[in-house]
Amino acid sequence: MRDLDLTTLRLFVAVCESRSIARAGEQANIVGSAISKRLAQLEDTVGTPLLLRKRRGVVPTPAGETLLEHARAMLGSATRIERDMAAYAGGARGHVRILASASVMAESLAEDVAGFLQDPAHRNIRVDMEERVSPEIVRGIREGVASIGLCWDAADLDGLERRDYRSDHLAIVAHPTHPVARHDAVRFEQVLDHEFVGMPALSAVQLMLAREAAVAGKPLVYRVLVSNFDAALRVVRAGLAISVVPAEVARPFTEAFGLRLMPLTDGWARRRFAICFRGEAALSPSAQLLVAHLERCATDRPEDT
Repeated sequence: MRDLDLTTLRLFVAVCESRSIARAGEQANIVGSAISKRLAQLEDTVGTPLLLRKRRGVVPTPAGETLLEHARAMLGSATRIERDMAAYAGGARGHVRILASASVMAESLAEDVAGFLQDPAHRNIRVDMEERVSPEIVRGIREGVASIGLCWDAADLDGLERRDYRSDHLAIVAHPTHPVARHDAVRFEQVLDHEFVGMPALSAVQLMLAREAAVAGKPLVYRVLVSNFDAALRVVRAGLAISVVPAEVARPFTEAFGLRLMPLTDGWARRRFAICFRGEAALSPSAQLLVAHLERCATDRPEDT
């Protein structure tokens, strides 16, 4: 197969997403006939039809759907290459990309990375961080999307090297007028008769809560679905539902707004996080320095038990 042209792939993605060659042309400031010619050449290159022309536009064929997935990945990689090279052109001599779970991002990672970058010896290192759910973090590290991942150590880290990072303790947060607010600590099963604030369904915490509710034989009822801890705590503050949140994240919010924070007494509520990567040999010198720094952060400032 001849080399695939990134510009043509970019136009192919635009056509698939807009379902229209004309609209894709308007977005790219290219006439539709030029796009059609490129797409015909692309189909000739891969040896199979990629688009079905219909009365109201175009849709990808099964082969087109497969190419679309690969094209998006290739374009994403190209964007990261451009950004990385721009960082070196700007004087940065090291670049480390991190994928981290929402809990790690909200609790300690920003502070730990800031401490790393404040060291004069690291002034020419750039660190990028992106939030993802644990399964996506592990997949991203295996596929080389990032150098370092930080997630709950209960994730499937098979085939990756790992180092211990920090820990946290899940807790129930409730409005002070809520019936569960009279407790100092609770088991998860005790609060399953109440409505919850839910977060992304594929996050490690949500998957675990669903499993534990099933074990208890009770439904896990979500009244509100949000995308982050801040939004969840605002819903709790409004008195609409309760939420399961790391105590380390919730404590400043509960102290500021008078909410009740009740640690979960279940054994699984105490979590450890792991630093994961493909292997020492796959880490750049800058990434090796950052891994060592994050390990020291966990050792020097252990969490309260």
